[in-house]
This record gives sequence, structure tokens and C-alpha cells, in this order.
Amino acid sequence: MYGSIGKLGIASRELCTSQAIAFAIPDQSKIDTRYLYHFLLSQRSQLEYKGRGGTQKNISQGDLKKWPVPLPLLDEQRRIAAILDKADAIRQKRHQAIAHLDTLARASFLDMFATVQDTAVVEDLAAAGSRPIRTGPFGSQLLHEEFTPEGVPVLGIDNVVENKFMWKKERYISESKFQQLEKYEVFPGDVLITIMGTTGRCAVVPAGIPRSINTKHICAITPDREKILPEFLQAALLHHPGTRRFLKDNTRGAIMAGLNMGIIKKTPLPVASMSGQRTFVKRAKKIDTIKAQLLNGPETDLFESLQSRAFRGEL
Repeated sequence: MYGSIGKLGIASRELCTSQAIAFAIPDQSKIDTRYLYHFLLSQRSQLEYKGRGGTQKNISQGDLKKWPVPLPLLDEQRRIAAILDKADAIRQKRHQAIAHLDTLARASFLDMFATVQDTAVVEDLAAAGSRPIRTGPFGSQLLHEEFTPEGVPVLGIDNVVENKFMWKKERYISESKFQQLEKYEVFPGDVLITIMGTTGRCAVVPAGIPRSINTKHICAITPDREKILPEFLQAALLHHPGTRRFLKDNTRGAIMAGLNMGIIKKTPLPVASMSGQRTFVKRAKKIDTIKAQLLNGPETDLFESLQSRAFRGEL
């Protein structure tokens, strides 16, 4: 109910929950447990939309208690649940394959660079210029009411948190506001790393991105591509043992974990030849291609289609 609204599970043993989690004991004479699970799973986006609060969205038990649930006959509920279970199993196998590919990418990097002894810090591998390493605008530099329905995109944690650049929540500023904040512009090939909350997640900014800036929760690094490739920099920040240990040891904050630009500048990275970096990047791109094929496969569309039809009485 709090933070990650709508995540679900079926308890396999007796347990206790915190106040952030609601539980229900289904009346088996009225509703099948697996049917209820799949119905609530289909409602997650609506539950998230219902969320209230600033920093962490939440819903109440009252919201859940009043949530309407379609109730066909029990035999029909079990039939629907069985179909969705099978479709979900196919989808989960695909997710497992994607997870294995993530492991393969990490293993490939470690196999090539884990034992490299020579290191250099991020600021020595950044491009020349006045602000090759930069966080976004702070405090009164950018107020919430200055966001606009369209204009210049503002990139946040949600664009980076999956360790791949993704368009998520839409935030914009006007062209005139961008002129004031131009020094925070993000460029294709920059590496973005999260420095607040979920720290240490990072992504490479793709080619063709529109003119954008980043928020204060992200540090943008423009690498010197004669010294380090963006994809190698990202992989080192994510996978190199010494780099990860440094970031973990220097993450601070009692309420919310955080890094700062000074820490990012001094983060050690393995020094590798350009030929070695190119070999790794070539391997990583092959893995990404296979992942993209899996992510764009028909299994999720099939499951979501069946899910939607099931609770409209069309399955």
C-alpha cells in the first residue's frame, strides 16, 4: 500500500506484515485465491493512480476494501485463473531468460576487467570543459511550479533506475527556463548515475535525445571518448568490484541514501585499453540486442490481452 503500490504475493506460510502491506483472507466459498490474485494484478495501474502523497505514494485499507471485484461462479473463476497461470508461466520464463542475460553481461565484464590493477578516477577520464561532471539544479533554481506540460525534458531517477535509459515520467521546462539552466544540459553519450535514494544506478544517454537537463538526483558524466567509452564507463560503475565498493562505502544519509558530485569525481575505475573496451562493448551490444528481442516478444502482450479479456467476461 505504501511506495510500491499494487505489488502482490500469495503467502506460502504463516507470517506477519508491516503497516505498508495489506493482506486479505479470501472466503473460499465465494472467491478463488488465484483468481483474486490475477484480478488485483490487472488492477495495479489503477491502484497506483489512486495513490496519494508526495515523496511516497500510498493507498489505504479503505480503498482496498471498497475496490469492486467481478465474481463469476467459482468454476469459472478457477478456469480463468488456470488460463492466466499458464500465460504468466510463459511470461516468467522470458523474464528468467532476460535475468540470465543480465548476469552474462556482468560476467563478461568481470572476466575481462575484474583483476585490472591500474585505476583512474572519474574526473581524470571526463571530457575537457568547464562542467563535464554535473548534477542538476538545486533549490530555488528550479521550482516545482516551473514545470510545464511540454518543452525541454527534465531527466530524473526514473529515466535511469533500470540501468538503461528509458522515457518514464514526463517533466518539462519552458525554453526560457532552459536558457537559465543551460549549464545542466545532458548530451548523447553522457553517463547518468543516480545519487539520491536508489544510488549507483546508471545509464548511457542514447543518440537522438532531444535537448534535456537532469535533476539534482542525477549526476551526468561526459566522458573523454579517447580514454573511456560511455558503455564501458557505465559497466565499470555497475560491475567493477573496487568501484562498487567505493560507492557503497561513500554512500551517506540516515533517512535517504545519497552520493555527491565530489564522491563521483573521485570514484576509481579500471584502466583498460581502447581495444579491450571496444571488444567488451561489442559483446554487450549483442546481449542487449537479444534482450530487446525478448522484451519485445509477444508473451507480455498475450498475457495482458488475456488478463484484460478475462475480467471483462470475454475469455
